[in-house]
Amino acid sequence: MATISTANFKNGIGIIYDGKMYTIVEFQHVKPGKGAAFVRTKLRDIKTGRINDVTFRSGEKFEDVRIETKEMQYLYNDGTSYYFMDNETFDQIAVPSEIIGDKNVWLLENDVCLIQYAGDELIGVEPPMFVELEIVETEPGFKGDTVQGGSKPATLETGAIVQVPLFVDQGEKVRVDTRDGHYVTRV
Repeated sequence: MATISTANFKNGIGIIYDGKMYTIVEFQHVKPGKGAAFVRTKLRDIKTGRINDVTFRSGEKFEDVRIETKEMQYLYNDGTSYYFMDNETFDQIAVPSEIIGDKNVWLLENDVCLIQYAGDELIGVEPPMFVELEIVETEPGFKGDTVQGGSKPATLETGAIVQVPLFVDQGEKVRVDTRDGHYVTRV
């Protein structure tokens, strides 16, 4: 494998540190007036998603992990795995539910998702940044409910529960930001 030095750190690069694969979330080169230079980093564990603060001596070398992202279409799930298709080769892959985690509430059939690989290992699935889903259950809105009024919980067709404004009713479609699960707008 290729090696990478702290001088070549960039956000998003993958490295192997202490036998685990990490991506660099943030880094800062520090040159104190006294003593040797060092690099402060925030590393995200690829498998668990946990972020660690780690300081390295300037010039340390690490094994490089090639992280690739591929667009694939979500087809269906059978209860244990989620199936995706490569739109270029039409190859299908099964992704275990553990890798999807709680992002399953943002997956809608035929949506294009980003499948992430570290080397040859599947490490994650990113749903589209915004999804449009129908509200299947919420309290009815009343005349006079306005945008400034407040919010109420609404259950979407995938099972996700989001806070929506009071004027949004059951049966309407809403756009939701999948990064934080917040209501964006009616569609």
